[in-house]
Amino acid sequence: MGWLLVTLGVAFGSAIVPLVNAELFVLGLCASQHDVHWLWLGGAVAVGQMAGKLLYYLAARGSIRLPRFLHDRLHRERPLTPRRVRWQRRTKVLRSKVEALRERCHRHPHWMAGTYGVSSVIGLPPFMATSVLAGMVRMRLSTFLAAGLAGRWLRFSLLAASPAIFAGWLH
Repeated sequence: MGWLLVTLGVAFGSAIVPLVNAELFVLGLCASQHDVHWLWLGGAVAVGQMAGKLLYYLAARGSIRLPRFLHDRLHRERPLTPRRVRWQRRTKVLRSKVEALRERCHRHPHWMAGTYGVSSVIGLPPFMATSVLAGMVRMRLSTFLAAGLAGRWLRFSLLAASPAIFAGWLH
C-alpha cells in the first residue's frame, strides 16, 4: 500500500512538472519491487496524473485563476524589441496552426474527445497540450476525466506489466 501512495504522489508531480518522468518511476519500481500488482500501479498513476492534469484543464477553461504573479507575467504588455519581433515572426505559423486546431475542436467536439483519448494512451499529441486544449474548447468534465483516466490506466498498466513480460521471454 505504501508504494501505491508514493506512486500516486510521483504521478501527481509528473502531471504538474513535466521534468518528473512517471514512466521511468514505474519501470524502476516494477523492476525492484515485485509485490506491487501492475493493475493497481497503473490505477495509482492514472489517478495521480488525472488529478494533476485536471488543474491544467480547469485553468485553461477559466474555472480557476492562476496565481497573481503568473497571471500578471502572462498578460502584461511588453515592449516590441527586435528580438521579440523576430520571435513573433518565427512562431506565427505555429500560432496559426494552434488556433486552427482550437477552432476545429470547437466545431467537432467528438474529434477532440478522440484525439484526447488517443493522446492519453500513446502520448502523441502531448498529453499536457491536449489537456489544456480540452479546457480551452470546454470539453465536458466527465468526458475529460473518463477518457483520460481510462487511457492513462491502460498506458501505465501495460508499462508496469512490461518488465514481467520481458523477464518471461528471457527465461
